Amino acid sequence: MKLFKKKKAPSVTAEIVSADRMHSGGFTLPQSVEPFEKELYDRLRFAVPVIDAAIMKVIRLTGGFHVVCSDEKMQDELDSFLENVPVGLSGRSVGYFADSFLDSLLTYGSAVGEIALDTAENRIAGLRCGDVSSIRVAEGETPFTRSYKIRSDDGTLRSVRHPERILYSSLIGGHSVLRGLPSLSSILLRIFECIGQNFDRAGNVRYAVTYKPPKDDFIYSKERAQQIAREWADGMNSAKYGQVKDFVAVGDVDIKVIGAENQLFDTNVPVRQLLEQILAKLSIPPFLLGLNWTTTERMSSQQADILTSELEYYRRLLTPVIREIGDAYLCSVGSDASCTVEWDNINLQDEESLADARLKNAQAREIELRLENNN
Repeated sequence: MKLFKKKKAPSVTAEIVSADRMHSGGFTLPQSVEPFEKELYDRLRFAVPVIDAAIMKVIRLTGGFHVVCSDEKMQDELDSFLENVPVGLSGRSVGYFADSFLDSLLTYGSAVGEIALDTAENRIAGLRCGDVSSIRVAEGETPFTRSYKIRSDDGTLRSVRHPERILYSSLIGGHSVLRGLPSLSSILLRIFECIGQNFDRAGNVRYAVTYKPPKDDFIYSKERAQQIAREWADGMNSAKYGQVKDFVAVGDVDIKVIGAENQLFDTNVPVRQLLEQILAKLSIPPFLLGLNWTTTERMSSQQADILTSELEYYRRLLTPVIREIGDAYLCSVGSDASCTVEWDNINLQDEESLADARLKNAQAREIELRLENNN
């Protein structure tokens, strides 16, 4: 009989537990333009001026066009209509409509318009730009026809009675060029907000006045502190009236500037990184927006070619819409002629000259600063 038995080692079961990690989902947006998405992009353009400036620059650089009628006899009448057709409440000409249409196309990823008819005189009364968040586009009876539905105020959808009057176009996928920028812009705005708070704290100087009463005068410390506070406030407020008063105190009084020992953060690097991401999404060279990050940067021919290809893409989207407007007018006057759109040549020479001038001015300022520092 064994008095001492070996104890068996307890069996150890290893369990691997995987913890769920939180991922930043960012901004997940649906396929079609929702009302909240439209408001999001509107606020984004309002809050970040560089985004609004880039979109307006693209619209202006897209250039002008001329609509050519297949029937030369109708050319003058067609030109008169396209130059004077009312657009909305304040616009006039098909060029104004094309700019508004492209603005919606870039901002929301799709654009919608309507050819308004004057049934009394049986003619085109004008053009209107619609709200892309209130319309739904679906496949019609055939894969190549579209069906439009309008969202009412109560949220219900109703079919459009005259879909032939609707002008519609969208980018590839129907996504805005601003898609993906809200998260970056929120970081950029947070940096600017912190810069403003730091300048409020450091630029608008505040003081900390500390009074250390002696032991024999400790019982009157409260009265002494209140008196010092009154005199200090009176001295500071006198500056508003153009007076200068000195502050004189007896005892151990220490005056310090709040936040004087702290330094402001250098935000040039993170701000530039964010702006680079934003401009890469908008396909705009930095010089066109006046961003002189380095003294050696210039608008190269490769950048001009890339921008030209972007503008050509937007022109291809606008061309069918403009042709449809011209054909609708010719049909309304009883003509069976058709239209073609001829675009002006894209010339970035003026923009490049302005960018080169800004570069030379920046180089001149840098040379002047170096000379001043050496002297």
